[in-house]
Amino acid sequence: MQEITLVQKSPGGIPEAELKQAVERSIEAQKAALGKVLLVVPDFTRCHSNAGAIAGWYYHALKDNCRVDLLVALGTHVAMTEDECRRMYPGIPYGRFIMHNWRRDTVKLGEVPGGFVREVSGGLVGDAISVEVNRLLVEGGYGLIVSIGQVVPHEVVGMANHSKNIFVGCGGAAMINGSHMLGAFYGMERMMGRDKTPVRRVFDYAAEVFLRHLPLCYALTVTTADRGVNAIITHGLFIGQGRGPFERAVALAQQTNLTLLDAPLQKVVVYLDADEFKSTWLGNKSIYRTRMAIADGGQLIVLAPGVDKFGEDKAIDALIRKYGYCGRENIIRLCAQNEDLRGNLSAAAHLIHGSSDGRFSVTYCTRHLPRGAA
Repeated sequence: MQEITLVQKSPGGIPEAELKQAVERSIEAQKAALGKVLLVVPDFTRCHSNAGAIAGWYYHALKDNCRVDLLVALGTHVAMTEDECRRMYPGIPYGRFIMHNWRRDTVKLGEVPGGFVREVSGGLVGDAISVEVNRLLVEGGYGLIVSIGQVVPHEVVGMANHSKNIFVGCGGAAMINGSHMLGAFYGMERMMGRDKTPVRRVFDYAAEVFLRHLPLCYALTVTTADRGVNAIITHGLFIGQGRGPFERAVALAQQTNLTLLDAPLQKVVVYLDADEFKSTWLGNKSIYRTRMAIADGGQLIVLAPGVDKFGEDKAIDALIRKYGYCGRENIIRLCAQNEDLRGNLSAAAHLIHGSSDGRFSVTYCTRHLPRGAA
């Protein structure tokens, strides 16, 4: 796959025609010999990534020469509906989509050693982390795998995408639980918007040891949303293998997707799009992405017209309802005391991330959940 770096030349972003040409050029030399191609794509909660358009260009450039499947990197999220697939990926038949199931679709490739985890976490976590991925990645017989998605600040890993799309989006319970808890113990404030965090180093280790034999490439975007005209602005497109494209995307995302303030804010209001945010599991990005900017004693008000549940997964939803967002120290104590929470560490990590630890208040405004439900 040809390596391509495309960065905007004007504030309006990269023109669609240039993006399309770059995508087509990246596979031009090899598309006739591929046989089968797997596109690893994000779900509807990443609709502002421009992955929909990019996946469509790859699909239409390849479909006449080979079989093209799309594996939706759901992680623990709810499967996309046919309507969501049609809206995000227009022109691609619904029958080509495969929904990843994190509980049953994975195969274990090995482990990230506990000693390595202890080293990168500064001694906070010392357990080995099993590496599990969707079996199609290793057993599907694909001549090319293209992982498509947006590099953007992320609460668990620092900067989203690249191998996270494989190990979490298409991963199993052990990796999802282990990586999320590692991030929670290390601390979101030490990672948000940064590259070589402990969680990212775990992913890098796993990619180098367990994925290097796969024909895996990445198509990474850096985007923002222009709400005034309801459009996605693509500031950069980075295509290729290895870590280089990701590092270039991180550098641009740090310029584009971080807002630095002179002083903390007393009150912040966040609106969650009802089509995109239907759970606090997703909606708590309103907390993750503002908490470093909110003053002690401040207020966060979340307008959440579509939120009707806590977890995307029924078991995790039940755990959130049972234990609630009661703060970091309480969750660590409850993990030690309760097997159900200890067995679902991604839920425990979410409860840590979703609490302000009493530093500021959080008010969710939704008609679908009763007051005090979590």
